[in-house]
Amino acid sequence: MPQDIKLVLVNPEIPANTGNIVRLCAVTGVELHVIEPCGFSWDERSLKRAGLDYWSHCRLERHLTFAQLEERWPRANYYFLSAHARRSLFSASIQAGDVLVLGCESAGLSRRFLDKNDRGRHTWTLPMPGRGRSLNLASAAAVALYEALRQIGRLEG
Repeated sequence: MPQDIKLVLVNPEIPANTGNIVRLCAVTGVELHVIEPCGFSWDERSLKRAGLDYWSHCRLERHLTFAQLEERWPRANYYFLSAHARRSLFSASIQAGDVLVLGCESAGLSRRFLDKNDRGRHTWTLPMPGRGRSLNLASAAAVALYEALRQIGRLEG
């Protein structure tokens, strides 16, 4: 599905979260792109365990830089998720071919990252009406991805 939603993780740190996101992408049929470096080894046991037997069903690509993706998909709409953003992702108009981008667990997407190429203008948040700083990365990826799939009609019967 070349025009489908894409999910990008920038420098993920916790192998179990990435493994869970592999499962998420496998069951939704969404491409997963991971920007290196990661805070774990790709042969780490907890990473493999979290992904269970879904690894062969996930379209996973690893990249050295985010700029490689921007060059590959220059016309795509990028949705950079941040706990500090003001606009709710639920008010966005997501379309097929758009790209959801999440940062690492400890710091999210850095100010330096968001300042480059004016990415900060395209930040969105997942509403958190309760207490706490942020959602777990795998949870945030699931909520954002299912909202995107709902909007493009991929969750219907």
